[in-house]
Amino acid sequence: MANLMQKNFDAKEDFPNFQGHHSLLSKYLTEEIYCKLRDVETPSGYTLDKAIQNGVDNSDFHLGLLAGDEETYSVFAELFDPVIEEYHNGFKKTDNHVTDLTPDKVSDDILDADYVISSRIRTGRNIKGFALSPHVARSERRQIEKLVSEALCALGDELTGKYYSLQTLEEKDQQQLIDDHFLFEKPISRHFTSGGMARDFPDGRGIWHNDEKNFLVWINEEDHTRIISMEKGGNMKAVFERFCKGLKEVCT
Repeated sequence: MANLMQKNFDAKEDFPNFQGHHSLLSKYLTEEIYCKLRDVETPSGYTLDKAIQNGVDNSDFHLGLLAGDEETYSVFAELFDPVIEEYHNGFKKTDNHVTDLTPDKVSDDILDADYVISSRIRTGRNIKGFALSPHVARSERRQIEKLVSEALCALGDELTGKYYSLQTLEEKDQQQLIDDHFLFEKPISRHFTSGGMARDFPDGRGIWHNDEKNFLVWINEEDHTRIISMEKGGNMKAVFERFCKGLKEVCT
């Protein structure tokens, strides 16, 4: 539901106009599914209309759907399941993602220096119990920032580092982060703005990096956390080892 007045109208009158669209949303969202799910919401209040707005606004998008919380995937499964399956080349809801964070399995780990300037590995992680960025409240976002930044600042050894809040960033620190190519700026792409992910910027956003500047975490940029391991050159095994160690410590 977009607003409470919607209940005064038949859901068929609300069905989006997908003329000229080529997204997976427009392929799988039938009028029947829309009418069935329009007035349904997740426990946190996320609705079908909020989930599809990104795709409705942008006819050239390939996907067109955004989850607002963990429950989105089950409450709106009738739409999300087929979209996810096609987007991920046949990965069904009954399939299991296999994670293998074993650096010793990495072979041919030094990439050719004639072609590689730097190497990085990154991933996104979200915290269970909090809404995702299209639906997160300011209070939630600030709590995520507090939890993650305090956990990161408690790390030691090669992961000892410092947190920089974008809201209180001093000019000298801002310039240093720009020089290091670490700073993320206010999101202005249609994906972020139409999807509600640029709200309140820079409130609740920040950057943490270790003293060696080879392990970095963005907080509330798009995912709750964006975890990055990197270094100059092509030693992918070293980058992956640091990534695995850092990811384990951050997630625990």
